[in-house]
Amino acid sequence: MANINTLFWDIGGVILTNGWDRGSRKEAATAFHLDWEEFQDRHDLSFPAFDSGQISLNEYLDRTLFYRQRSFTREEFTAFIFAQSREYPDIRVILDKVASSGKYFVGAINNEPLVLNQYRIEAFDLRRNFQVFFSSCYVRSRKPEEAIFRVALEVTQRPPEHCLFIDDRPRNLESPRRLGMHTIHHQNAGQLRSELGKYGVEV
Repeated sequence: MANINTLFWDIGGVILTNGWDRGSRKEAATAFHLDWEEFQDRHDLSFPAFDSGQISLNEYLDRTLFYRQRSFTREEFTAFIFAQSREYPDIRVILDKVASSGKYFVGAINNEPLVLNQYRIEAFDLRRNFQVFFSSCYVRSRKPEEAIFRVALEVTQRPPEHCLFIDDRPRNLESPRRLGMHTIHHQNAGQLRSELGKYGVEV
């Protein structure tokens, strides 16, 4: 059995709903009467820079929506974005138990724009669980690229073979595996408990 002493978690899709995914954008297009194709095209061009902290929320909104007059304000649209975030209580229970045990170093490795990342950390009290956040907006690198995982290993000085990374997207597990980390493809609470148990993590 692997000697796991470090657990890295994705946030969106595991602990919380995704912050600003395709489904949320579809809902926004309906709610705000947007041309979906136009909005999506502009989003695709701007989101990588937004997600990696290179442009602000206002710049993202300018590029995707407020390049022309709208019938709604940027404050109303921003409130809609924030309202998409919800917690998965059954997963939070597992995370709480792991973090409170004191047996593990617990960190986040997630893709998130700066303002949304900070909102979610505050709104859902994520600091009670995570000792560090390797978020794309801070490290200027995004999953599935190796760089964000390499930074996490180098900063924490944790041997990859002692680390376990949990994510809901299989492609995000490929880079950490190449670096020697153990991984879990998260699907649901029961499966996560079972997989953690295989690594000797009691939940």
